[in-house]
Amino acid sequence: MDAKRAEVNGTAISYYDEGQGDPIVLIHGFCGSKDYWQQVIPGLAEKHRLIAVDLPGHGGSGLPAGDISVETMAEMIKGIFEELGLEKVSLIGHSLGGYVTLAFAEAYEDRLKQFSLVHSTANPDSEEGKKGRGVAAGKIDAEGIKSFVDGLVPNLFASGEKHPEELQQAKEIGYGTNPEGAKAALKAMKRRPDRNHVLKNTKLPVLIVAGEKDQIVPPEKSFTVVGPNIMQVTIKGAGHMSMYEAPAELVEVFADFWRSKQA
Repeated sequence: MDAKRAEVNGTAISYYDEGQGDPIVLIHGFCGSKDYWQQVIPGLAEKHRLIAVDLPGHGGSGLPAGDISVETMAEMIKGIFEELGLEKVSLIGHSLGGYVTLAFAEAYEDRLKQFSLVHSTANPDSEEGKKGRGVAAGKIDAEGIKSFVDGLVPNLFASGEKHPEELQQAKEIGYGTNPEGAKAALKAMKRRPDRNHVLKNTKLPVLIVAGEKDQIVPPEKSFTVVGPNIMQVTIKGAGHMSMYEAPAELVEVFADFWRSKQA
C-alpha cells in the first residue's frame, strides 16, 4: 500500500486510501499507525473504500505545536474528510482511536453513517490510570521510545507466543512513533472526559468489539452502554490487538454489523 499525505491545519497527515465503495475511516491506537490495519484492509477493501489515518505524532504524520487533545485529533480527522471530499463515512477506532471516534461522534455526528469502537471504552481514565500516564511519559523521557514500546506491546497481546511475528511488527511500528507525539497522546488520553453519554444518546448504529483476554480494556470496560442500535461482540482468545490476533474474524464482525444495519 502506498502512503499519501495531506495538509490539515498546517500539519502533514499520512494515510492509506484503498478500494472503492462506501468510505470507511480507520483510526489506530496509541504508539500504532495506519499499518496496524494492514491485515484487515484487504478484506474490507473488496467492497469499501478504506482510509487508514496516522494520528498526529504517529507513523508518518507530523505533530502540531502546543497541546493536543482527543478533540483536536477528531478535528484533524474531519480535516481529512474535507481534503478527500468525504461527506458521510463509517468510522472505526482502535483503543486511542476509539477515544477519538467518540469525540468525533459527539462533535460531528452528522458526518457519520455509523461508528465502531475496537478494544476501547467510553469511560475516562481512573485516578490510577492517570498516574500511569505520567509514569509512562517519564519512562519515554528516561529510556526512549524503543524501550517504552518494548515494555508496552507484549501486554497488548493475549499471548505473545502465539503471534511472535505480529508482536514484532507492532513493536517496529511503535518504534516509529515520535516520542513527543507519544507523550502528547498520553496527556490527551489522561484528560479525556467520560463519553458514555455519546453512546446513550446517539441514534447511529454502533459496534463495540472487545477481546476476551484484553488486559488493557477488558470487555466490562468496553460494554458500558446497551441499546437497540448497539451491537456488542467479544472475540474469543483475543487481547487488545484483534487486528493482528484474529484479523479474519474481525473483518467478519465488521461485515456482519454492516449487513445487519442494511437489513
